[in-house]
Amino acid sequence: MEIAPADPAQFIRDHTVLTATPLVPEIRLFVASEMLPIWQMTEDEMQQIGLPPPFWAFAWAGGQALARYVLDNPELVAGKRVLDFGAGSGLAGIAAALAGASRVEAAEIDAIAIIAIGLNAEANHTEITALDGDIVGRISTAWDVVLAADVCYEGPASKRIVAWLDDLARTGVLVLMGDPGRTYFPKSGHEKLISYAVKTTTELEDTDLRNTSVWRVTGERDGL
Repeated sequence: MEIAPADPAQFIRDHTVLTATPLVPEIRLFVASEMLPIWQMTEDEMQQIGLPPPFWAFAWAGGQALARYVLDNPELVAGKRVLDFGAGSGLAGIAAALAGASRVEAAEIDAIAIIAIGLNAEANHTEITALDGDIVGRISTAWDVVLAADVCYEGPASKRIVAWLDDLARTGVLVLMGDPGRTYFPKSGHEKLISYAVKTTTELEDTDLRNTSVWRVTGERDGL
């Protein structure tokens, strides 16, 4: 059973630093630093204090690429209703809000991430509505654009998520994915829009520079 910190917002502030994002310096996030204890904590140690791994505390490559693309192409989201799925820090959703989206929702299953998204949104003078829980499978008319970055980590989960994103694309939703070549990223059903060299860290990745692409999901897939 997870035991959340008594003051999650203060926990985040104590264990992160508000920092400009490498590929998207317009956006600052509360992220872990090599100098802070949360960076050094293992997954087992996080579980012992009742917390899931702090994926929200890092600017992942796919999210950076997707945020950069949205800011550079604001017409994709301006005046639109946007969902940032598997939002983590909320980076892609913040970019959509800055680019003129009429409403931005950010979906996360991690309760601490929900708090982090709120703090990051406030730090960037944007408004984001958090959706707490598993929304995969929900087909809604509430979204014009769905942003999904770094969501293809695990086989079964990736298959389920990608099938849902396909369904959304087939209803006419613009679905954009940011991915640096994860193992379970699908082999078909998408169109590459752009690639970036994204600065990251060897604490998170196997290299400090990841070639990362933004893809438009077409909903026409041969298989995973």
